[in-house]
Amino acid sequence: MHIEFLVEEPSAEEALRNLIPRILKEDISFRIHPHQGKKDLITKLPGRLRGYTHWMPDYYRIVVLIDEDRQDCLRLKRDLEQAALTAGLTTKSSVQPNMDFQVLNRIAIEELEAWFFGDTQALKKAYPKVSATLGNKSKYRNPDAIPGGTWEALERVLQSYGYYKGGMPKIEVARKISDFMSPNQNRSNSFL
Repeated sequence: MHIEFLVEEPSAEEALRNLIPRILKEDISFRIHPHQGKKDLITKLPGRLRGYTHWMPDYYRIVVLIDEDRQDCLRLKRDLEQAALTAGLTTKSSVQPNMDFQVLNRIAIEELEAWFFGDTQALKKAYPKVSATLGNKSKYRNPDAIPGGTWEALERVLQSYGYYKGGMPKIEVARKISDFMSPNQNRSNSFL
């Protein structure tokens, strides 16, 4: 099997590069295709999916990963599903359970950074000055419901511990934290 990942930005690509080998079996290959933001991915998605229909072997699967960004989650999911179905591809949601599908649409609630808050041990290993009890604080207990945006919250947390005073480099942070993440221990409901 081979999986094509379509993601909205390079920071998601960096995180997935570290996470995918820990999640997938060894005999599964993958490629990650980052876009230049959510709008770019959504705009290009119908054409990309149509392109796959012309050459995609039976053993290929496509995973579309996009941030919710405080949008209507159901509408966003419906739009992703419709893009795949219009291209002539089957989605996991459009087939009966245990049937083969070609496209799996996944939405990170609210943003990819919720996954980092979902594994505070990895966050602590990547950034040792961060409090080991961060995940116990009421504000961070539910990583998918952090108020004010998870990207902004992560930047504030890191800055409060002396990191990245001039602004958080998303790609570097994604690489560092994901390097320590344990996929089966993540508390974010939108993670896998």
